[in-house]
Amino acid sequence: MTTPRTEHLVLPGVLTAEQAAVTVAGILAAQREDGAIPWFRGHHLDPWDHTEAAMALDAAGEHEAAERAYIWLARHQNEDGSWFAAYADGAFDDVTDRGRETNFVAYIAVGVWHHYLSTGDDTFLDRMWPAVYAAVEYVLRLQQPGGQIGWRRDDDGTPTADALLTGSSSIHQALRCALAIAEQREEPQPDWELAVGALRHAIRRHPERFLDKDRYSMDWYYPVLGGALTGAEAKSRIEAEWDRFVVPGLGVRCVVPNPWVTGGESAELALALWAMGESDRALEILQAIQHLRDEESGLYWTGFVFEDEAIWPRELTTWTAGSLLLAVAALGGHEATCAVFGGEQLPYGLTGLEADCCA
Repeated sequence: MTTPRTEHLVLPGVLTAEQAAVTVAGILAAQREDGAIPWFRGHHLDPWDHTEAAMALDAAGEHEAAERAYIWLARHQNEDGSWFAAYADGAFDDVTDRGRETNFVAYIAVGVWHHYLSTGDDTFLDRMWPAVYAAVEYVLRLQQPGGQIGWRRDDDGTPTADALLTGSSSIHQALRCALAIAEQREEPQPDWELAVGALRHAIRRHPERFLDKDRYSMDWYYPVLGGALTGAEAKSRIEAEWDRFVVPGLGVRCVVPNPWVTGGESAELALALWAMGESDRALEILQAIQHLRDEESGLYWTGFVFEDEAIWPRELTTWTAGSLLLAVAALGGHEATCAVFGGEQLPYGLTGLEADCCA
């Protein structure tokens, strides 16, 4: 194991260098020898959170461990380009949810691009390109005429046309990263460009094309985090629901009106705020959730029920720690993390004006 690089993971009131190193070690301790990163040992792995944890390892300079996580995905991809929604303790042959969720499948592109930007490893990009290509093609087979992405295909092959705003927003970011990979390899993908433009238009202009989940904070900030809303549109969206979701000094509610703040949602909101240029508010959110930190393991509890002053559930999850490390890395100027979540250099496909003329 290499020594983690933690200079950009130091943030006042959030992490010291020593705390950052313990958090990175906590994620590494949960990783299996084959590269799989479950939520915690004995729990399940899902491909999205597995990738989020791997990205955090890259942000800390643990590139070998991160690469093993991506190779796990490449080795265990289904023939149709997907992965199953859950694997017991990260065991590829012990599937506990045989559904195949599109945002889980797409996220490999974000992780692979982040790893490439972290390492400059062209051999890795070449090795992972077939997996990224197959994953994107799987996802786009569930794109609906309005641009939104159906959220799941059942094990019997039945597709779900219903779309989730959070999932589609995450896919929007993933498709842009996939296009960046294609450009780097000089393999243009015009169909993907059309798809991401149509998806962005649906997210920005057609909320009726998505299931109504506006009680969930992720539906509030994910259009910003996924890069579909920027500038004044992003600021307006965040301001409109700030008081509804943010609990001062504690973090971000997962769902209203429940008195439950969660570390993952809070860290992701901080990333979205950073992307909007609001680093001060991002820092405040990250400072607010330090009550969720377990100092011994360096990991973070999933959530806190503030009416009862109770940690719930009693889970220290790799993905919660991963999302926090990525938010800190962005605020700390880690170039790959800033590029992936800042999005300035990611392709948009159709321009906003062209997309708006499509529907």
